[in-house]
Amino acid sequence: MSGKRMGRQTVMLEHPPSIVGHACVVGHKEGEGPLAATFDFISQDDSFGERSWEKAESAMQRLALSTALSKAGLSPTALDYVLAGDLLNQCIGTGFAVRGQDVPFLGLYGACSTMAESLSLAAMLLDGGFANHAAAMTSSHFCSAERQYRAPLEYGGQRPPTAQWTVTGSGCIILADTGPGPCVTHVTTGKIVDKGIKDAANMGAAMAPAAYHTIKTHLEETGRKPSEYDLIVTGDLGQLGRDIVADWFRRDGVELNNLSDCGTLIFDLEGQDVHCGGSGCGCSAVVLAGLLMRGMREGRWKRLLFCGTGALLSPTSTQQGESIPSICHAVALEVGR
Repeated sequence: MSGKRMGRQTVMLEHPPSIVGHACVVGHKEGEGPLAATFDFISQDDSFGERSWEKAESAMQRLALSTALSKAGLSPTALDYVLAGDLLNQCIGTGFAVRGQDVPFLGLYGACSTMAESLSLAAMLLDGGFANHAAAMTSSHFCSAERQYRAPLEYGGQRPPTAQWTVTGSGCIILADTGPGPCVTHVTTGKIVDKGIKDAANMGAAMAPAAYHTIKTHLEETGRKPSEYDLIVTGDLGQLGRDIVADWFRRDGVELNNLSDCGTLIFDLEGQDVHCGGSGCGCSAVVLAGLLMRGMREGRWKRLLFCGTGALLSPTSTQQGESIPSICHAVALEVGR
């Protein structure tokens, strides 16, 4: 194992797993945004035919998983593991989605970083020889998240300018121990970073320190320069958080001209009234499984650094006046390894 470790937080995978299937499912508002052509399924009914928002989230995950498996030419029985989670209490969206699949399951919670967390762990399982195929998956739903973290929609609460819009969507990535790629080559596991932000409506500012720390650590431990990546994508800091990260690197004398953010990509920030952009587990998941994977397969990008960010708060911690701990995990994706 020591031969794979490049530093305190980064590992280089000896046998980089290949992404052999990917799928993304989104709701109506996301389908009206600039990335509509990259999604596999756009529902005009955000309930997805279910009787509750939480059941709709499970339906999204089931559809994302089945679509990704179909594109990979695999059946659920080919999976050695499903690694997945969501924003709901006890990850019920995921638990009920995976129910009946008859696949070993590892439930995860990393808030909006869950896609990067599940992809990291799945890749390390395959590189370690513990699996041949694994699925990394997550989801979020605007209505279930509002009820979970803030207030039911019927309350009609006003959103401040720093707020972000939780994406209704689910993304799934299928990894195999062999294949043409894109491949997962490096994983930088984040540390908890907390700079004292207490405003639950300003998660971009809360998560930006973790993104800065993880990206900087990844570059230092791999010895790579930012320019060696075609794109460094955070998810999902929104406009404010992305600008904070870029400014901190600029103070270090580093211009991140290739820095982007899933929360700013998925919506038209001015035309769709989402304030600082998108958020939620599903935000980075659907951008990764849609725009980024398609771009890599089409040759638009050959090397990406996908940096999932998460605000690890809850209604209880917010009501008790706690600050917001944040996390960021980075996954290097490459074509041609």
